[in-house]
Amino acid sequence: MSKKREKLLPLYEELLRFDEDIFERTEAFEYPEYIESNLVHTFRDYQEDALRFFHHSQTSELFDYRDINHVLFNMATGSGKTDLMAGLILYLFKEHNYQNFLFIVNTKSVLNKTIGNLLNHTTDKYLYSKSIEIDGNRISFQQVKKFPKKPRENTIYIKLDTVQAVANDIYTVKENSMGAGDYAKNRVVVLGDEAHHYSASTKKEKEDEQSWESAINTILHAREDNLLLEFTATIDLEDKNIYEKYKNKIIYRYTLDRFIADGYSKNIRRIQTSNSDLDNMLNTVLLSQYRKLFAREKHNVEIKPVILFKSQRIGDSNDSEQYFNKLIASLTPAYLTEFITRQMQMDIIEASETLELTFEYFISKINEFPQIIREIKRDFGANRVINANDSGQKGILEKGQYEVLNSLESPTNIYQVIFAVAKLTEGWDVLNLHDIVRISDPAKTTGSKKATNSEAQLIGRGARYNPFKMDNRKSFTRRFEEGSQSSLLLETLHYHTINEPQYLKNLVDSLDAMNLPTGEDTKNPLLNVKVKPAFKSSNAWKSGKIYYNEAVTVTNEYYDGLDKYGINNKKDIVIPWITAAQEVKYSDFVREDYSQQHNVIVEIDKRYLNKAMNRLSFYHFENLKTFLPKLSSRDEFYGEKWLNLSQRTIYARVTRSMAKENLKPEEKLKILEIYLQEVAQKIQLGYQKVKGTNRFVGYPIKDYIQDYRKRIPQYDTGKETVYTVTQNVKNYDIKAPFFVYNSAVVNLLEKELIERVSERVSELEEEYDEVYLIRMDENMHRESRKRDDLKLYQFDSKANNIHYSGFQPDFILYLENSDFYMQIFIEPKGTNLLEKDQWKEDVLTFISQHEGEIIIDEHISGMKIKGVKFYTKNDGRKTINQIGELALGKRFKGLSME
Repeated sequence: MSKKREKLLPLYEELLRFDEDIFERTEAFEYPEYIESNLVHTFRDYQEDALRFFHHSQTSELFDYRDINHVLFNMATGSGKTDLMAGLILYLFKEHNYQNFLFIVNTKSVLNKTIGNLLNHTTDKYLYSKSIEIDGNRISFQQVKKFPKKPRENTIYIKLDTVQAVANDIYTVKENSMGAGDYAKNRVVVLGDEAHHYSASTKKEKEDEQSWESAINTILHAREDNLLLEFTATIDLEDKNIYEKYKNKIIYRYTLDRFIADGYSKNIRRIQTSNSDLDNMLNTVLLSQYRKLFAREKHNVEIKPVILFKSQRIGDSNDSEQYFNKLIASLTPAYLTEFITRQMQMDIIEASETLELTFEYFISKINEFPQIIREIKRDFGANRVINANDSGQKGILEKGQYEVLNSLESPTNIYQVIFAVAKLTEGWDVLNLHDIVRISDPAKTTGSKKATNSEAQLIGRGARYNPFKMDNRKSFTRRFEEGSQSSLLLETLHYHTINEPQYLKNLVDSLDAMNLPTGEDTKNPLLNVKVKPAFKSSNAWKSGKIYYNEAVTVTNEYYDGLDKYGINNKKDIVIPWITAAQEVKYSDFVREDYSQQHNVIVEIDKRYLNKAMNRLSFYHFENLKTFLPKLSSRDEFYGEKWLNLSQRTIYARVTRSMAKENLKPEEKLKILEIYLQEVAQKIQLGYQKVKGTNRFVGYPIKDYIQDYRKRIPQYDTGKETVYTVTQNVKNYDIKAPFFVYNSAVVNLLEKELIERVSERVSELEEEYDEVYLIRMDENMHRESRKRDDLKLYQFDSKANNIHYSGFQPDFILYLENSDFYMQIFIEPKGTNLLEKDQWKEDVLTFISQHEGEIIIDEHISGMKIKGVKFYTKNDGRKTINQIGELALGKRFKGLSME
């Protein structure tokens, strides 16, 4: 089925183009310091982009004729729209002198949440600093029912209300309320959250004189300088009337698939079983408890995972709550033992890898079941359960339990279980929701598309990432490699569904339509990779070692200039820039010899540098300071020890027909950005707490080469837009004794290398008693600190490009006889990564070429440590030849002498 064609959004697209060359028309926009210092959260890149785009629309002469006073920010659920609103309030106050802000929502739940976000500094979710200062002045926020006739200096007035109440005040004259005339007295900014609710008249194709939409328009048009800023994650551009209304008002887009791909959400997995509701309840309780214990035992992290039980009807939900409370209250060690045994006999582990991990954990603790039962009864007892159902209300936050439901992450909030009928309503931004359990529907109406659309939205909202603290640091993006045990348990939302074919089909369709990547837990099982018993009988296993060079600590004092990051800041810069952007006739193109190139000077001034660095978030000073601890200011970064551009020239490599005058301003900016991005990458790679030495340390093979489990990520929804298969990774059985594992989970290039080595094993065995190829898979020690030991570090002090980060070559060829021991590092590499990873190949070949400089931590006669060039497709770089020369002192038989 073909993808729907993207709708054209002229304003947004024009802003995208304008953002490329804005410094030619006005000063480059720098993220305001007063926003950074007065907000609790640092803006993410896309939030900065949204703010900058709005700034362009309000300040650039290019947009003056349009008088852009109504805009829409279309940003994914969980992407921090309220943070953006908080920043925009400060921006409009400081830059455009607005003091009156009307915040409208369609539910009281969102209203209450926003009051906490913007006005209640005692709550955990207050978005501003306790003391707000701009230009040395203390700024106060005041909540009002009416805007004052004479506003005080340094005061921001906020009226927060539901759109229903605001519309009623517009259409019904009442005392102490704001009618249409009041919005004409002093200019106001309207902030419309969940704006997709405010277009009823547009959808009907006729104006309802007393609709919410009409009331909002009345306020907007009461003065020419009133503004309307709308925000929503949901905009139905397929509706022709909605599209016409907003096509020139959407000022910024950050869609759900981008949000997830950028790592700002949990992963999502579906557990599909035919269990009864009670069995699903207990399975989920055990999984939730295991999550908490795993976080504590493996990562020294305290989390409180929350479970939501979702029903179709209030009566079913209330009944389920009673069943749940009885289940927990009557739980005994004997019943838990029988339950887990029964579940495993029913092959429930085939339905969920995560449940298998859960059951394995509790079976290993069977002697501790009395204590475990006490903890479960404490954590999931009736006093820890919220019933959020109310037949008179639409949303789960409307029942007067707002404070409890919106502070579930708080250590002082004891609640861990929620029973509800309504979907997660707008405004519920709980982060530590890890399990949603779909209660079965006795009426069997669950196959409807409407129901699954609602549940897809529920899953999308529940996938918000939980930025738990680990190693004294919070992360707002996923930390772990997908598929690891830590990822499954700490960074995944599990949706426990009923096993009904039509329902599942519709659910998958609904998830796909949202570009929401999910997959069945069972679709992607962990593969067992085991060390062969024969290898465990070998001398290599019993007494052999694998060698990696030692790393030593690097202090911040070391990083006092760009040269310490492996960056040459003395020589001129040449950036390839053969561009097709220059329009030429066909005849000119034919005459042009594109093999003839030359360098032209790229003439820039400080405006270009400021603009480029403002656009690249890496160069915002707070971030730059993270990687350059000795840096005192961004101006210093321009100086001799750092960028040093005043002493160097930037050249663009172009065709002979181009002169420096042909470079357009936006091209110059792009060229500078290319260089700065290269520098940023090198700084990040170069800033490490350790650096390599020439001393190699041996690690016993039997301690490090172990059975492990590996998962191949797979998705059945959202796959076209977010998760694409970049490598065809499969599991291959390998019976030949030279390969130490019973199978290899590898891509096609890695499989080809194994086959090429296999072809030469017989020749190697003529020289060596033991010949083994070891796959050094990163999964072997994913949950262990041992993983950091097995890395190679650059130790060539004269290398052109310095890299302090270590890496793990994919394979080691282990060779041993009575006289010699040899270890050869081998790394397969796709041609698209050759240039980027050249430094790794340099490390491998340096080892072979500088044998005399290597110090081994113990005296071993006849020992050699080697590395070879990257192995590429069809051995295009003759890597196998090199292995033969290193191992045998000659080429393998039958290989070309070329």
